[in-house]
Order: sequence, then C-alpha cells, then structure tokens
Amino acid sequence: MTVHAILKMGDPRLLRHARPVERFNTAELRTLVRDLNDTMVHANGAGLAAPQIGVDLQVVIFGSDQPNPRYPDAPAVPRTVLVNPVITPLSDEEEDGWEGCLSVPGLRGVVPRWRRIRYTGFDETGQPLDRVAEGFHARVVQHECDHLWGKLYPMRVRDFSRFGFTEVLFPGLDATSDD
Repeated sequence: MTVHAILKMGDPRLLRHARPVERFNTAELRTLVRDLNDTMVHANGAGLAAPQIGVDLQVVIFGSDQPNPRYPDAPAVPRTVLVNPVITPLSDEEEDGWEGCLSVPGLRGVVPRWRRIRYTGFDETGQPLDRVAEGFHARVVQHECDHLWGKLYPMRVRDFSRFGFTEVLFPGLDATSDD
C-alpha cells in the first residue's frame, strides 16, 4: 500500500494542464492507479486526480463500493478509473451542490455543475469508457476532471456566502478530510 501526500491549494503544480496518457496497460500506469486508490481510500475521498499527488497525467479515480462517510446522503458512484477524459454536457441545466477537496482541506463551498453529462475516455488498460451521469455522479466526475485542467473548486464558487469551514457549516460531519 502506497499513500502519497496530497498537494494543497497554493502549490503551482495544481494549476497546470496534465498531459494525456500515451501508453496503456503499463506497469507504471497500474502503479499510479493503485497509488491513487490507496491514497483516496486512506483520505476518505470521493475521488482523486493524478495531479493531486504530483503526477502530471490525465488520470482520475472516483467512486466506491461503500458509502462515503463524508457524503452520507449521496448515492453510490461506481468505482472508476478514467484516463484522458472528455466531458460533454447533455443540457445547459446546472445544479448547485456542496463540494470539498482533498487539496483544499477543511473547507466546503457551493459549486454549480452541469446536471447531466456524458464522459468518455479509457480505463487503465486502454478499454474505452462511455457513460452518461447525472447528479452526484456527474458532479464527482466534473470535480476530478477539473484537476486535470488546473482548476480547483473554489475557482468555480459564485457565492462566497456559501463557502467556509466544514466544521462550521456542517457540525458533526466526518471532516477528517475533504473531497
């Protein structure tokens, strides 16, 4: 098990555009996916992107077979490895929702996201992925993919009266880490 340090907001590496993966099903890519998973599980994250552990590649992991204690009311999201993603909104309809981030610990904010999306890309073996998602699932995908394009969720907050410390906004929520 390898758990990496997660880069925090302010680190310039989080603002870069990640490079596309060019070779699939390699030992290096399998190790990266395993490390992302171990780090995400250790931090109770809903997802994690390679740039958050200092790897400049378009790889994200999200979802879980278990409910996330930090998002107790959220529906399950299938555990997914998504490489070189493309997100397409399926309508202009947006939905506001609370988000946190492992790279922005202790804070949460309301972020508008497309309600329904299609996401395409590949798994770590190079098999194509093509899914439609809505609600929380769509939100998680958009949040994680933002990391690949140098965006952190506070950059998307429109109303800073709905942004603050998790312990103040949600007393009693398991806020040992945020994502």
